[in-house]
Amino acid sequence: MRNNRFNNRKEELHKINGNIRAREVRLVGDNVEQGVYSINEALRLADELELDLVEISPTADPPVCRITDYQKFLYQQKKKQKEAKAKSVKVVVKEIRFGPQTDDHDFNFKLKHAKSFLEEGSKVKAFVFFKGRSILFKEQGEVLLLRFATELEDYGKVDQLPALEGKKMIMMLSPKKQPAKVAPAKPKEEKKEVKKEKEE
Repeated sequence: MRNNRFNNRKEELHKINGNIRAREVRLVGDNVEQGVYSINEALRLADELELDLVEISPTADPPVCRITDYQKFLYQQKKKQKEAKAKSVKVVVKEIRFGPQTDDHDFNFKLKHAKSFLEEGSKVKAFVFFKGRSILFKEQGEVLLLRFATELEDYGKVDQLPALEGKKMIMMLSPKKQPAKVAPAKPKEEKKEVKKEKEE
């Protein structure tokens, strides 16, 4: 077993070597015969391989351990976390606010922005804000949002129909998945028949 340079570090994420308190552990990995070992036997095997005994599943019965280089083990764990984070899709929600009596010019201006938001993969939260007595125009606000959704049907789909929440009537749209572009098939070259001239 390698020196216990990690044992006194409180910030370590895993128990290793002499810090493992279980009497028995289950060893996994390619460098050992998998099975249940006494802690002393597991530590001896790690010592022979000049590696660390790392507890990777403390809640199992018995705890699961791996004999490995702990520094490399941590590096691999961080690498996997980075890859998983890179693969995860971050959902961005863009807000577009209307008044209940939005004119056509303002409507088209905001429609243009919504199209670009959906094309870039963002969700759109469109809402009509009713100030004071303008709540009387809530039906007008609903019609406006439904018109907005109709204009965007080629770019996004409605996740939530217009619904009144306090002084806001809210509608949610998410981008439509763009169909995968299929490369056009190359035209097949016509085989030219070579006619052999008959010898006279």
